[in-house]
Amino acid sequence: MISILKILLMLTEIAWFILIVHIVMSWLINFQVLNLRQPIVAQIWFGLNKLLEPIYSRIRGFLPNLGNLDLAPLVALIALMAIRIVLNDALYSAAY
Repeated sequence: MISILKILLMLTEIAWFILIVHIVMSWLINFQVLNLRQPIVAQIWFGLNKLLEPIYSRIRGFLPNLGNLDLAPLVALIALMAIRIVLNDALYSAAY
């Protein structure tokens, strides 16, 4: 049981890293620090979008329309933090 919880915690940490990379890349692209005409940047960006868009689209389904402001990544980060808290509590209660 403890090993399964540790694996799930590791997966949430990987998901956290992927979300942070996507958010930072979106800022750098919007402020024109990164350019999508560069092949490696475009591959990473489109890969992250393909990976995260199913999650974001479900979150956008229940969020109000705020125009150009997209709160889906923020909600995903908060949900991921909540999942990590629950897993940490389960891990510590299973260990003792």
